[in-house]
Amino acid sequence: MAAISGLPNFLVYFATALGLVALYLLLYTLATSPNEIALIRQNVLSASVALGFSLVGFALPLSSAVVYARELLDAVVWGLVAILVQILVYWLVRLIVPRLPHRIAAGEMSAALFLGAASLAAGILNAAAMR
Repeated sequence: MAAISGLPNFLVYFATALGLVALYLLLYTLATSPNEIALIRQNVLSASVALGFSLVGFALPLSSAVVYARELLDAVVWGLVAILVQILVYWLVRLIVPRLPHRIAAGEMSAALFLGAASLAAGILNAAAMR
């Protein structure tokens, strides 16, 4: 039974992380234009690529937050920081890529891949900076 002694902690941290992922998707899609979820439902690949990479870019620092957290509140706070970083990356890429939302909605993969790569890079750096 010692093998599952950590199960309650796992469940708490995993449920909290899933809640933060849901919050991330909600806030990110509200803060960005167009609504990537609606576009994904319409089979727009570029929206899936952009949102998918940003989700991975969020999950990396969130996983670091869970690993290094001394208590659950630490993980939540760093998870919220990771949300802000990803939204900031979107707005910075928007400055670099003209008409980014329209290009993603139109299915342009170059814009989606650049946004996705920037989101992933930011997530990697964010995760590395958490200690």
